[in-house]
Amino acid sequence: VANIYHCFGVQSFADELAVKAGRDRVEYLLDLIGSDRVVETKPPQPKPFPLETARLKRVLHEVAQQSGWAKFKPSKGHALGVAVHRSFLTYVATVVEVVVDDNGKVKIPRVDTVVDAGLVVHPDRAKSQFEGAAVFGVGIALMSEITAAKGSIKQSNFNDYRVARMSEAPMQVNVTILPSIAAPAGIGEPGVPPIAPAITSAIFAATGKRIRELPVKGQLA
Repeated sequence: VANIYHCFGVQSFADELAVKAGRDRVEYLLDLIGSDRVVETKPPQPKPFPLETARLKRVLHEVAQQSGWAKFKPSKGHALGVAVHRSFLTYVATVVEVVVDDNGKVKIPRVDTVVDAGLVVHPDRAKSQFEGAAVFGVGIALMSEITAAKGSIKQSNFNDYRVARMSEAPMQVNVTILPSIAAPAGIGEPGVPPIAPAITSAIFAATGKRIRELPVKGQLA
């Protein structure tokens, strides 16, 4: 599932560029996406699923509104991060609130996600998928890793492959599914990719520490 690390790389680099340019990160991403248009892809997307920049910009704009991005005042150890991505034909933007204490421990008070998945037949089921994606995304960003030794994988199950516990999961997850008459698209995995780059964006804004490798654990102490 390449979208997770592709999104982390692309959105992390965009965040660094925004900082270098001295720009607001949401405004910078909107400028990067550019004008409203259909982007030609190779191989071509099926006709019901064109890549539309207007839909990508819409979820980004909406999540900025939902999260109170423009009004939020970052402080030492406390900031917001943002990321936007299209995967499995679905457009998703996420803002993550991060608190980092003096010992480098990360807490996630809030996650806001806005989704354009085309026509959604069962909104409650779709919402639960994105709530779960927030928890899973926090786990892979902060602690989950697979390592190898002597030609084999060291981890065997959840006893040594860490996932987010209740005390580590986001305290609040807000999901907005935008109304759409476009063809139905994926909801099972698109919520995960923006979480990690949004977290590391917020960590940088909160601490000045740039995270370029996941998981985050051990890099903030």
